[in-house]
Amino acid sequence: MRRLLPTGLLALIVLAGCGITKKYERPNPLPTQGYLYRGAQTTGDTNAIAAIPWAAFFPDPQLQSLIRRGLDSNLNLRIALTRIESAQAALEQSRAAFLPTLSITPEVRRARGSLAQIRASNPNISLQPSDYTLYSLLGNASWEIDVWGRLRSSRRAALAALLQSDAYRLAVQTQLISDIANNYFALLAYDRQLLVTQNTIENRRNFLKTVRALQEAAVLTGADIAQSEANLYAAEATLPQIKQNIRETENALCILLALPPDTLYRSTLSQQITHDALPTGIPAQLLAYRPDVLQAEYALRSAFELTNVARTNFYPQLVLSANGGFATANTLSGFFSNTLYGALIAGATAPILNRGIYRQQYRAAQAQQQEAFLRFKNVVLVAGQEVSNALFSRQMADEKAAARNRQITALLRAVDYTRKLIDYSPNVNYNDVLLAEQNLLTAQLAGVSDTLQNLQSRVNLYRALGGGWQ
Repeated sequence: MRRLLPTGLLALIVLAGCGITKKYERPNPLPTQGYLYRGAQTTGDTNAIAAIPWAAFFPDPQLQSLIRRGLDSNLNLRIALTRIESAQAALEQSRAAFLPTLSITPEVRRARGSLAQIRASNPNISLQPSDYTLYSLLGNASWEIDVWGRLRSSRRAALAALLQSDAYRLAVQTQLISDIANNYFALLAYDRQLLVTQNTIENRRNFLKTVRALQEAAVLTGADIAQSEANLYAAEATLPQIKQNIRETENALCILLALPPDTLYRSTLSQQITHDALPTGIPAQLLAYRPDVLQAEYALRSAFELTNVARTNFYPQLVLSANGGFATANTLSGFFSNTLYGALIAGATAPILNRGIYRQQYRAAQAQQQEAFLRFKNVVLVAGQEVSNALFSRQMADEKAAARNRQITALLRAVDYTRKLIDYSPNVNYNDVLLAEQNLLTAQLAGVSDTLQNLQSRVNLYRALGGGWQ
């Protein structure tokens, strides 16, 4: 009966410890789904472009090559990988806490006894203290019994931190792919603007020859030639800014690729293939696809488990320990013969006077857990905002592009008509020709910007939905 008592007591302690720590359950940070993507934009379709691998979403081979280079070399992504290594080490450390600790201490000690101490124990002794040498080999072992779940909660917190660091890497990756694609499309747009401007300059130079011929025929005046020249120079003046934009965008792309500034090979804006069908899926899929949402939730899980750890500090810490070794004095002869000594200890360390410290640690852990939850909720709301903005931006880009195409078509006719009228009617106001030409160039450059906005709105929607890391 006496032998069963310790076993039964230990079983009761273990059963009591099962209720100390709590099990994590994912909270629902989503508001009403109809409002996360803003009303009419919400869909019940579970298909989402976030599930499309980036290589399929960006079919341009040159862009694919740049993205691969960025994934291999981008410095921010490599920094994220080092965070994962650090988190992995912390997880292995938390796992090692379940194992017994063992240390061995070899020691040589030279000492002299105290005469006062000797006589205090035996006043009649007349021996003088003498020097002696102590040789010892001591081993210590200890093992904490995880009755209350402190070590298990610490391990789960470390695992959540590892998953959080990996989600951070994925968030960096999705942002990197988005940045590379957006800068690449901007570069193509500047190339297109440069081509449009150069063609405009060439057309204006040719038309200037026509104007001079008409001036010799007394159809136009010298003022008309001066205005035509000014129109040509105005187009030429836009070239340096476009070239500067190209250079700066190339340099920005090189930074993303961890390259020194250089010229980058690319295709053309007209070669880009856009996805007409861009399903958003359901708002709840943001919890599975958005890396920053995953990162925020894993931070919440880690804080939750650390609150469990803080809760277990109120209960005794049960430790089994043992120590032992060999020791001789003044000689190493027969060191392992009849010199073994040791002890086995089972003890519990219970907080008494320091419960106030643990209470404040627990309050701090609870506050950090609440902060992590609020951050999680805010990240989800921001994700919904980004999706809503990207959806509306794509819609407006489509409408703007359609209107711009109609404008450019009308301006092309206007320029053509006014130029032809000069040949047939001396009463045509030449300012109408210049105005039509200037409006056409402005509209053509704006049309390129509209195409860029259309492409970038698709990239931003892809990233906002969590695409880019599959």
